[in-house]
Amino acid sequence: MSHTIAIDCMGGDHGPSITVPAAFAFLRKHRKARVILVGQEEKIKPFLATSADCSGRYEIVHAEDVVAMDESPTLALKNKKKSSMRLALNLVKSGQADASISAGNTGALMAMSRFVLKMLPGIDRPALCPVMPTANGHVYMLDLGANVDCNAEHLLQFGIMGAMLASSLDHNERPRVGLLNIGAEDNKGNEVVRGAGILLKASGLNFVGNVEGDGIYRGEADVIVCDGFVGNVALKASEGLARMLGEALKQEFSRSLFSRLLALIALPVLRRFKANHDPRRYNGASLLGLRGLSMKSHGSADAIAFAHALARAYEAASNKAVERIGAKLAESRKQQEPYEPESE
Repeated sequence: MSHTIAIDCMGGDHGPSITVPAAFAFLRKHRKARVILVGQEEKIKPFLATSADCSGRYEIVHAEDVVAMDESPTLALKNKKKSSMRLALNLVKSGQADASISAGNTGALMAMSRFVLKMLPGIDRPALCPVMPTANGHVYMLDLGANVDCNAEHLLQFGIMGAMLASSLDHNERPRVGLLNIGAEDNKGNEVVRGAGILLKASGLNFVGNVEGDGIYRGEADVIVCDGFVGNVALKASEGLARMLGEALKQEFSRSLFSRLLALIALPVLRRFKANHDPRRYNGASLLGLRGLSMKSHGSADAIAFAHALARAYEAASNKAVERIGAKLAESRKQQEPYEPESE
C-alpha cells in the first residue's frame, strides 16, 4: 500500500539542500512511497536534478513563509499560516498525506501540530519520542523535552503511546515498558513517579518496573517513560558523553606513531562500531498523542539522517501507529481508575 509523506523542505539548519536530496534517496529505497515537497518553489527546484528516477512520485506545494529556527512558537502559530511547516501539517489533516516531517523549530512544530491535528481522546499533551541505541537494539524514550512538568496520569499516557509505537514499528506485541527512576524499588522517586508506577502496573501494559539511568543503554526496557525535564537532561548528557568519548579515542589513536599504527589495524572494527552506533540511523522523533503523524528531525541533520527520519515516518504510517495508540487509549480509559496522591 502506498503512503505519502509531506516534507517541510525549508526547516532545519540547511533547508532544501538537505531535505530534497534526502527525499529522493528515501524514494529510491521505498518504491511504494510518495512525497510532497512543501516550501518555496524557487529554492526547491535547483535540487531536482537527480529526481528523474522518481518521476511521478513527488509533487511540490509552494509555501510563501518559513518558520525561523529561533522564532517564538506563539508568533509562528499566529503569523505563519502559510509557512512550509503549517502547510505540511495541513496536508496530513486533509488526508492528502499520511505523515509530515520537519527539521525546523521544535516549539513551533509542537504548537502547530497540536493546533492543526488536534489531540487524541484521553491524551492531555503530546510527547516527543525518539529512538535511542542500546546494547541489544534500541529503546523508545518519552518524553524528551516537550513536557517539563507532568503528573502521574501524563506518564501513564506516555507509556501507552510509547508501547503502541514500539508495537507498530518493531512488530512486538508486548514491548517492555519501564519507568525511569532513581532506584529499582517501588518506593523510590518522587510522588509523581511513584503514582505513575501504580498506574502503569494496572494498565495492562508489559510494565517491567523502575529502570535506573544506566539501564537505558543496557536494554532493560523497550520503552522508557519519564517527564520532559528528566528525559531531555538524560538525552543531552548521553550525547555529550558520546562526543567526549569519540574525541578522546581520536586523541589517543593520534598520540604517537605506534598508536597511529594500532589505529590502522583497528580500523575495520572502528568502522563497524561507528556504523552500528551512527546517530544518523536513529534520527526522527515522533510527536505522539495527535490525531495524525507529525515527525521531528534534528535541525542539523544531513541527507542520510533526514532520509532515516523519513523512513521512520513511513513505517509509522504503514503500521497505523496513530490508530493503535487511539485503540489502546480507549481500552485503558475503560479499565483505569484515576490515581489519587497520598494525603499527608
